[in-house]
Formats: sequence, C-alpha cells, structure tokens
Amino acid sequence: MEATLEALGQILLKAVPTFLLVIFLNFYLKAFFFKPFRKMLEQRYEASEGARRLADESLERAAAKAAEYEAALRRAKGEVYETQERIHQQLQEQQESDLRDARKRADALAARAKADLAKDVEVAKDGLVRESELLAQQIAESILGRSAA
Repeated sequence: MEATLEALGQILLKAVPTFLLVIFLNFYLKAFFFKPFRKMLEQRYEASEGARRLADESLERAAAKAAEYEAALRRAKGEVYETQERIHQQLQEQQESDLRDARKRADALAARAKADLAKDVEVAKDGLVRESELLAQQIAESILGRSAA
C-alpha cells in the first residue's frame, strides 16, 4: 500500500505544475480574452440598443408629424367645405333674387298685357257700339226706305 501511496504522491507532484498552469491560463484568458470580449459585446449591445431607441424615437416623431398633417388636412378640408357652403349659399341667394326679379318683370308684363287687352276690349266695344249704331241706322233706313217707296 505504501507503494500505491508513493505512486499517488508522485502523480500529484507531477500534476501540480499542470494544475498551476490551468489556474494561470484561467486568469490569463479572463483578463486578456473574456473581459475584452465581454466589453466588446456590451458595446455592440449598447450600439444596437441605442439604434433601436433612436428608431423608436424617430417613429414616434413621424407618428406625431403624421397626426399634425392629418389635423392640418382636416382643417383645410373643413375650410374648403365652409367656403363651398358659403359660395353655394350666395349662389342660392342670387338665384332667389334673380327669380324674384324675373317674377316682378313677368307680373309687370302681365299687368301691362292685361291693361293693353282691357284697352283693346274697350276699343272693340266702342267700335261695336258705333258699328251697331251704324248698322241699326242702316237697317232703319233700309226699312224706312222700303216703306216710303
């Protein structure tokens, strides 16, 4: 058993430099490889996260601008509709005014035509009265002229 323990001690003694080398390699890799690598990964993450934040902010600004444009467009459309309504109202009032004027002119023409017709009726009546008197006179002369002969 002593030989086994002595052999084990020799193996452990030979393993100490390897063990120390592994520990040294561990610290060396942490200091010169993993630490800069981790730092580089963090910088890359910050850069990508920063770009993502900038993109989100840009999207928010774009959405705000779009909302402003839509509001301005709605206001402009409202103004156009109000202007169209005002013009339509003015046109309608103008048409009503023109219609009233045309009715007045038509009524005046109709009144003048009625007056002219009444005059013509009076003239015709006077002419008929004269003609009837003349005709009555001719009839009377004709009847009296036959009876006297």
